[in-house]
Amino acid sequence: MKLIGKLLLTLLLLMLLAVVLCYFLAQTYWAAPWLSRWISQHSPYQLTVEKFSHSWQQPDQITLLGVQLVSDNQLPMVTAAQIDLVVSPRQLKQPLSFSKITLHNGSVAWDNVTANAASLRADLLQLNHMTLQASGDHGQLLAQDVDAGIHPWQPAQNLASNSQFQFSAASLQLNGVSLGQVLVQGEMQPDQQLLLHNFGANIARGELTGVAKRNADGHWQVERLRLSHVRWQTPSSLNALRQQLAALPPITLKRFDLIEAQLQGDGWAANNFDLTLKNITLQQGDWLSSEGAVSFSAGDMVSGDIHLVDPIATLQLTGQAITIKQFTTRWAGGLLRASGAWSPTDRRLQLDELVLAGVEYRLPTNWRALWLQPLPDWLAEVQIGKLNASNNLLMDTDPTFPFQLTALEGDADDLLLVRDHRWGIWSGALRLNASDATLNKVELRRPSLALTADAEKIQVTEWSAFTPNGRQSDAENSAHQPYGMLDATAQVGQGIGKPFTLALAGRAVGLQLLEQWGWQSIPLSGTGSLQLKLSGELNGERGFKAALQGQLQAVNQQGQKLEQRLP
Repeated sequence: MKLIGKLLLTLLLLMLLAVVLCYFLAQTYWAAPWLSRWISQHSPYQLTVEKFSHSWQQPDQITLLGVQLVSDNQLPMVTAAQIDLVVSPRQLKQPLSFSKITLHNGSVAWDNVTANAASLRADLLQLNHMTLQASGDHGQLLAQDVDAGIHPWQPAQNLASNSQFQFSAASLQLNGVSLGQVLVQGEMQPDQQLLLHNFGANIARGELTGVAKRNADGHWQVERLRLSHVRWQTPSSLNALRQQLAALPPITLKRFDLIEAQLQGDGWAANNFDLTLKNITLQQGDWLSSEGAVSFSAGDMVSGDIHLVDPIATLQLTGQAITIKQFTTRWAGGLLRASGAWSPTDRRLQLDELVLAGVEYRLPTNWRALWLQPLPDWLAEVQIGKLNASNNLLMDTDPTFPFQLTALEGDADDLLLVRDHRWGIWSGALRLNASDATLNKVELRRPSLALTADAEKIQVTEWSAFTPNGRQSDAENSAHQPYGMLDATAQVGQGIGKPFTLALAGRAVGLQLLEQWGWQSIPLSGTGSLQLKLSGELNGERGFKAALQGQLQAVNQQGQKLEQRLP
């Protein structure tokens, strides 16, 4: 019996010695490559480890140095200078289930790991100074210098049900958007809801912070999102940006704030721009809201040829309507103020009030062509309840027929300016007057206009102006020129081609002024009276001049009479 006891003791000592020898041999540089080859041959992974390390100060931790892990289909998964594996008694039943896994100084292809390491899991996964690559339905992600923690981590369930995570990165690229100093804290719930309790980053030299969640169907609900001091440039136009927004998944914004932003794109810009959105859902290029609100202000905004200075707007969103509670801006050197509503269902803009004061506006060179072009789909109708204009300047510098109206004032009631996406004066009443005007170098004083419109016609009930007649005033015996009088009435049909009739009368006027307005040569000279009747089509297929028909009767001061017809 003593001999058997000695043999058993010797055997135990030899086994202990073998374990100790294996322990020390496993930490040598030649043991790690051998074990890596063995694992690669007996698993679906290609593993490379430079060295194994263990310290009795942390007896439950195994350290792998110089690690590279590749899937059997040669997809890179993990590269790390060091991996710490904290084991537990659970390894006896689940060898690939660790208490803690920590990756140091390397890179992780997240999609390849989750797809090829489904049986691997850890109570806690940590990343220290790692590069993270990921892709999926929500875009491409590349993060540098990442520190992160996931608890628990189960690749078979992507993150995991009831997983909590914290993520920080020095830089991050997400679908072409660059972020810096990123911090995200959140959790994944059992119903696949992603909760972001807090996230923040530097973006476009500004700051981003917020709280949000994503539902299982991909719908984002943003509790709070704030962007401040952003300086953003993009090659995209406003239409291209709208298309990009329409491609995003549905987003509900409980509150969104953009503060002191500088934005610039193709044909548009906004400086010192502040924007607040409340309770709005953006979906497929459209919006939904029951009690939403929009407010914005800017130092200046530019879109094409439109330049607004100090615009301020407050909008209220209810159901399928936008109420314009306030809109004011400086435009073309003057003030523009409006209030009203816009209905997205019938694309109708109703301005209860529009005020123009001190505006100095030069019409674009192609304004006639723009007037005939249909408006975009989102704007089918524009009606102005009350229009008030004071001390404005309107000019057209087209050399074929330039004109200018100085100190232009006016008012209108129920003026329908757009119908079926086309400009016009479709209904309402309009009254205009100015202190001075020039029509193709013909000077006018105190021109005034009054018209009414309905679905069938535009009726010009009054047009009058004074014009210099070229004679010295005998009554005043001064250098001031006396003035003759022009007055006219007209009617324009609302049908195809816009047929019109015009009756113009002049008393004590220069008889050559009609030549300046395109009439044929008049052999009479000096001042006199005239009667002109015209008819034609403003927008006919034959063109304006080809469709004209008219008759002129003129008498000069000497009693000479003239009658001309066109054609």
